[in-house]
Amino acid sequence: MAAYVIAQLTVHDRERYGRYAAAFLPTLAPYDGRLLAADEAPELLEGDWPHQKVVLIAFPDKAQARAWAEGPEYQAIAGDRLAATTTTALIVDGMPG
Repeated sequence: MAAYVIAQLTVHDRERYGRYAAAFLPTLAPYDGRLLAADEAPELLEGDWPHQKVVLIAFPDKAQARAWAEGPEYQAIAGDRLAATTTTALIVDGMPG
């Protein structure tokens, strides 16, 4: 079953985040990940949202999503994101079929 990573970010260090973003896409390929959305101006429909950016990534399943997040390709750049942002990230199951 497909799985999705949803990340909500507030960027505090634009230069360091830019370095992370430039290296991000190649980390997905070994895990069959696909960047579906990355928006720094999402439209809030309801409630409060304290972040600046939302990212949506698709993976074949939760195991691939976790393998990507914990894998050496992503871990090599994750320090820049951790230092440059405040982030909330989730892995969610897709719907069957």
